Amino acid sequence: MTLKHGKALRLVAIASALALIAAACGSSSKNSSGSGSGTTASQSIPTGGTLTIGAEQEPDCFDWLGTCAGSSWGLWMAEVNTIPLAYVASGVGANLSYIPGPVLAGTPTVTSNPETITYKINPDAHWSDNVPITCDDFVYTANQQQTSNDIYDRTGYVDIASVTCPDSKTVVVKYKAGKTYASWQNLFAGTVGIMPSHILKGKDRDALMKDGYTWSGGPWIAKWNKGDSIVLTPNANYWGAKPHLTQVTFKFLADTSAEFQAFKSGQVSMIYPQPQLDVVDAIQQGLPDANTVYNSKTASAEALWINNAKPPFDSLPFRQAVAYAIDRDAIVNRLFGKLGVTQAVNSLNPYVVAAYSDQNAWSNYKLDLNKVSSLMTGAGWTKGSDGLWAKGGQKASFTINSTTGNKRRELTETVMQQQLRTAGFDMKIANQKASDLFGQTLPAGDYQIALFANDLTSPTPGECNIFCSSNIPTPANGNSGNNWYRVNIPQLDTLLQTVDRSLDDQTRMQDAKQADDLMAQNQVSLPLDPLPDIVIWSKNIVGPVGDNSIEGPFWNMQDWGVKS
Repeated sequence: MTLKHGKALRLVAIASALALIAAACGSSSKNSSGSGSGTTASQSIPTGGTLTIGAEQEPDCFDWLGTCAGSSWGLWMAEVNTIPLAYVASGVGANLSYIPGPVLAGTPTVTSNPETITYKINPDAHWSDNVPITCDDFVYTANQQQTSNDIYDRTGYVDIASVTCPDSKTVVVKYKAGKTYASWQNLFAGTVGIMPSHILKGKDRDALMKDGYTWSGGPWIAKWNKGDSIVLTPNANYWGAKPHLTQVTFKFLADTSAEFQAFKSGQVSMIYPQPQLDVVDAIQQGLPDANTVYNSKTASAEALWINNAKPPFDSLPFRQAVAYAIDRDAIVNRLFGKLGVTQAVNSLNPYVVAAYSDQNAWSNYKLDLNKVSSLMTGAGWTKGSDGLWAKGGQKASFTINSTTGNKRRELTETVMQQQLRTAGFDMKIANQKASDLFGQTLPAGDYQIALFANDLTSPTPGECNIFCSSNIPTPANGNSGNNWYRVNIPQLDTLLQTVDRSLDDQTRMQDAKQADDLMAQNQVSLPLDPLPDIVIWSKNIVGPVGDNSIEGPFWNMQDWGVKS
């Protein structure tokens, strides 16, 4: 599993009360499992037509290997539609499976001692310029992951000993002696994919890709009109099933309310909105001629993400005291109580990988002012006449960062600010543009605590990429690490490395649960809100539409059409 940071700010789990909302709508709505689709497989799909979709976030770049590629929306809109992936997350709702992508000729073979994966490339697979997709492309991609600076995530690649080519359509990946990678399906998949060696080799990959590219190895060609839209047109030389639509435009509408109004007015025909309260209210009021899917089994987790190396959060008692000062259930009830959602989530692992986590790891962190007092006084803090804790002349004051323009998060911060003030903490709010927060502030460690979500990019377990000490961004690793939280716990490193490397699935489950518990004991961050994925689309769209919480709802757009 790779986690992408906060991009779309989508989250985990919602109660079955959503089904009641669907029943109250004037629209045709699917159930909260997210298993519904827009049409049956037997329905014919028209050829031709265009589609405009509202997009809540513009990506920071198109260099999918680089640290700038931290946007889930970039993955959903452009990457999965133009970059060949060795494995793809197929399906909707909770019915996701990880299967070989069209670029492969079947399931790879895996042998051990040393771990060796052999891929057979689809003999028909080729790039949009008709150059075949070959083993050289895998070799180039692995080399970039291993040796380039500014790489988003190197997990699974650092221990590869060699990538060799018995022939142009066969790839053999061999690991170093004693090294293994249990989630090998993530190689050349997820946020990485397969890059065109004949176009990029020997050149500056980032310079050639970051502002967009004209080639493709998928069913679509993407053109990025910065500040306005991403336009997809069919890849005429795609070897697989070609799109029915002649064009898909993702129109950037960063404000959820504006996005919703654009849908209601017909400016866009589909949206994937953040589950803001006004969205739910609008759905309750009725959405004529619209389909809606609620997905309660998501691949995201929202939390208060803590910089464990930044005072005052470099102190474990302080981190624990703050957790006991927050009534997480009250916050969730304030946000979503009318939907029957009243309890916070208690794991930083999303529901999709529940078998590899302890979903109750943080359940002991409930509002308890007595524990706050015990922890703070035990750590040398005293409460002043102003009601605030202080130590060495410094008050218990800190700043939270989140994304601007998100009313739900602003309400969360306001409620939490009041709770913390009652407990003796002064929390200031300083929200930022998403591009600044995820592109600069968090990677640089220039923050104390932040509110956002992390998204899975594959349905496989593992959090070493964001919590192992080796992934703390430093000059030594080219500032490529994703441990933005500066967590440094040797025992946790060992557990999470086992989850990544053990080929015994029971051992992986056991160590993953222990890792959850250890992170909760050390209060490295605090899981918070449960939220649904919501997909809303016009009844003019036909095809198997549904929410894929890993690759987004646009993962199979080549199978969609529009009524004339």
